[in-house]
Amino acid sequence: MGISENIKLLREQYGLSQKELGQIAGVSDKAVSTWEQGIKEPRMGAIQKIADHFGIQKSNIIEDNGLQSQSAPINSLQPTKKVPKDLKKILEDEEVTLNGRMMSAEDKEKMMRIIEAAFYEAKEMNKRK
Repeated sequence: MGISENIKLLREQYGLSQKELGQIAGVSDKAVSTWEQGIKEPRMGAIQKIADHFGIQKSNIIEDNGLQSQSAPINSLQPTKKVPKDLKKILEDEEVTLNGRMMSAEDKEKMMRIIEAAFYEAKEMNKRK
């Protein structure tokens, strides 16, 4: 599994669109598409942005089977620079309900990713002002 497969796997495991991953990497969704198809490879700056966002090493993206060699599971709740640590603690430690039912670990993971995306989008919108 090379760069193209690692990028696609990472994006899919976090439930991101190519556009959302492009925003994280600072490129267009078309660029992400060419990476995933193996037509082009991302520049190191984009790889670093992706790695920083997900709290992984660049080698996890670059190397064959790089995502499989991670010590921590890829979809564990890890705070990023964009999400407060208190939010992570609440989602991990508290019993949270949504629409009258307890949130599963998978639900909490999805909620964390949604909030991360919202933080990222708000930050990007503020940069444009």
